Amino acid sequence: MRRAGALVLSMAALAGSAASASGFRLPDRSADPRPNVILIVTDDQSLDTLPSNPPAMPWLQAHVFDPSDHWLWFPNAVISTPLCCPSRSTILTGRYSENTGVLDNRLGHALDESNTLPVWLHDAGYTTALVGKYLNEYPFHRLPYVPPGWDRWVAKMNLSAGTTYYGYRFIDQGVSYGTSQTPADYATDLLADRAVGFLRTAPTSAPYFLEFTPSAPHSPITPPPKYVGRFAGVDLPRPPSFNEADVSDKPAWVQGLPPITAQKAELLAEHRQAESEALLAVDDAVRRIVEAAAARGDLDRTVIFFLTDNGYSFGAHRWIGKACPYEECIRTPFAVRVPWVGSRTVDDVVSNVDLASTIAGFAGATVGLPQDGVDLRGILEGGPGTPALARPGALIEYLGGGPVPHWVGVRTRDFTYVEDADGTVELYDLTGRLGPADPGELDNRAEDPAYARERARLASLMLSLRGG
Repeated sequence: MRRAGALVLSMAALAGSAASASGFRLPDRSADPRPNVILIVTDDQSLDTLPSNPPAMPWLQAHVFDPSDHWLWFPNAVISTPLCCPSRSTILTGRYSENTGVLDNRLGHALDESNTLPVWLHDAGYTTALVGKYLNEYPFHRLPYVPPGWDRWVAKMNLSAGTTYYGYRFIDQGVSYGTSQTPADYATDLLADRAVGFLRTAPTSAPYFLEFTPSAPHSPITPPPKYVGRFAGVDLPRPPSFNEADVSDKPAWVQGLPPITAQKAELLAEHRQAESEALLAVDDAVRRIVEAAAARGDLDRTVIFFLTDNGYSFGAHRWIGKACPYEECIRTPFAVRVPWVGSRTVDDVVSNVDLASTIAGFAGATVGLPQDGVDLRGILEGGPGTPALARPGALIEYLGGGPVPHWVGVRTRDFTYVEDADGTVELYDLTGRLGPADPGELDNRAEDPAYARERARLASLMLSLRGG
């Protein structure tokens, strides 16, 4: 196993000395060499916040793109269904939303909680913990409860937007607690405290799985007092698709969106600034969690995943929100730290549907469900020149209805292909494979004869990924 870089080892040594002085033991895991796993999932984080300039997550950004560290960066990572509850259910099962039964944010109760990733890991001998957001509307109008598979459970109740950051309730080991409107109860910081507490007290005789899921930067975006105004006046760049002038090649629901006014654009800019300020607190939490793992002496045997549950569009193609088939909604910042491999960028198209298979694979756990995703360990543990995934793209779909009608498609390295509910077909040449590069998805090529063969290929790939 490769050792971590000097900076990380130095941090681990210093933290380890402090840990020993405070009385808790460093782990003796010679009998169980399996890695620990930390999974960090943010809420509605927009793609352009990692990386960004100035950085919204300075600690994480510096480490992910440090060639001497052990992070892998995936610029083509997608979310199979870009909506909170379906995405989180997919992460927990390795199944598409149409197979979990969780099609929208009101259907978290439909998930079969008896057969999920934490159950598989617990049965394989892992100590498991969830700290943060679980599924929308948990505990689903029931009494507080801890779902199967979780040894440590600190779940924030998400019953109204007004309690996203303050005044929320959370369930700790089945007991409900309230919080105040004071800075001490700012959600990201309180949850980070609980996550670090788990790492300080988890048994040292077995590997652990920690899922840390802060509500930030979900709306109403609220930074902690110490970071309010940090991005004020910063002119954050907009995508080329912002307030798209000509949407005649888009489906009817996009054509019906009004142009964004100057006043609305100014408000969106303020929201983007607040998002970056809220992410500064998430960055602090990530740093504290990694340092806590180092303090245990665990960093060289802990795999860390970072992503968001879905992206968010601040006006791309005139759309404000998530659930759309465009890059701003379906893409996620995705980084994985594997301490025994070197830093590199991996261009393969990966998806949140791949996480359950991959984490179970690292744990040697028995997967309890047919998997729609694939085990990514081959490309995670391989070096430069590792063969690409056999799967040439990833399924994307939205089946939940609402202001965005149903759509289904596929994202490859070069193209996005979408079939919309109104019969519109969209095809975007992201990298310029057959024509001008169109990363902003401004020109729908579905009816262009030069793309007819590619359209047929992508339609066939989409059907095969759906099992059709």
